[in-house]
Amino acid sequence: MTTIAILPENPGSASTAYLAIAGKVHSVGKTPGEALDAVTQQLDDAQRGTLVVVQKLRPDAFFSAEQRTRLEELMRRWRASRDAGQPLAAHDQAELEDLINAELQASAKRAAALSKGLAS
Repeated sequence: MTTIAILPENPGSASTAYLAIAGKVHSVGKTPGEALDAVTQQLDDAQRGTLVVVQKLRPDAFFSAEQRTRLEELMRRWRASRDAGQPLAAHDQAELEDLINAELQASAKRAAALSKGLAS
């Protein structure tokens, strides 16, 4: 099953668009569902999964408020750098990648907790 992450491009903005990412495939939509549909259309049948879990982006036991705040700040910097055609500073890029990996691990832990809850 392919993992698809859906992130708001400009959290808190009235015109927030959503970015769906599945490995090297990505898409943008006006809603999370639109972004998901668009990225799913780019996947082949072997990559399409049937389970969708929607997690509101809030702190939890797996990814703290401090981590979430820092991730949002680094994503804003990354977008500004991207829009300016410049790379993100190396130390910021490394920290961003670490936080993305931490959120991915947190997602796996959430999924395991959800699976355990469904089995009982």
